[in-house]
Amino acid sequence: MSRPQILTVAKLPPFLLEPLNEAFVVHDRLHQTDPAAFAKVAPEIRGICGGGESKVPRALMEQLPALEIVSIMGVGYDGVDVPAALERGIPVTHTPGVLNDDVADLAISLMFGIARRIPQADRYVREGRWATEGPMPLARKVSGARLGIVGLGRIGQAIARRAQAFDMSVAYTARSSKPEIPFDFHPTAKALAAQVDFLVVITPGGTGTYHLIDAEVLNALGPKGYLINVARGSVVDEAALIEALQNGVIAGAGLDVFEKEPHVPEALKALDNVVLTPHMASATRETRQAMADLALDNLRSHFAGRPLLSPVPEWS
Repeated sequence: MSRPQILTVAKLPPFLLEPLNEAFVVHDRLHQTDPAAFAKVAPEIRGICGGGESKVPRALMEQLPALEIVSIMGVGYDGVDVPAALERGIPVTHTPGVLNDDVADLAISLMFGIARRIPQADRYVREGRWATEGPMPLARKVSGARLGIVGLGRIGQAIARRAQAFDMSVAYTARSSKPEIPFDFHPTAKALAAQVDFLVVITPGGTGTYHLIDAEVLNALGPKGYLINVARGSVVDEAALIEALQNGVIAGAGLDVFEKEPHVPEALKALDNVVLTPHMASATRETRQAMADLALDNLRSHFAGRPLLSPVPEWS
């Protein structure tokens, strides 16, 4: 029996691409590199594999009449036209769960990084300013502060557990309250922001959360508040955030994601009250390997006729 043909829609890491090539006939981003060759093999392609930032629009799926599955290596899949896939009965899978710890760890790291100004302190030492200017200005205490979480899914709950170890109070907003969880619920991000010192964003991307964190929310967070975004760049109105940071509307921000990444506005990079990381929340060897394994296992399960391991909620 011939191996199923797969189209990749992202530059996948070797630890996923190599086993993919062993199990399937892989056309690595052929739709982008050689459209003519892609048109010839498109009728035979049965699967798509991509990363969390991959775009899988309806137009691409319509070119693949034999398409049976879309497997995403990432918890986010807002670049996939899921309704278009479901119309054809094509399951979409992703890799939740395996990256919870890493994303939660980085959220806490960004919170401490900006509040205690750790990157700024590192530069202060390297530039010789400690010796010439004396101690740095005082930073902001984190332990015992008030934490607000926008989106209390698995990762949000992992962040909350870590925050409790620092004696932080925890409140949240989400699509609905979770009575089984003993944290204060606020119906909107604005209402939550007004009651906390640190606002951590860990909600899915997509049209439903586009610019959820806007100027009103930032104003509510206030001049002593900090924003941490480990969700999607689209969730935060970046222009409003830059203005808020420039004018002291909020105290600072820790950002792992951006609206037009990997391109980050120069105005944001010029600010001293931010900590910026390159969408690296799940970027440890251990977790990326686990994500790759799950993305591959979803494909293997499908083509072997076994139940999918982690379909997106819409498929369930």
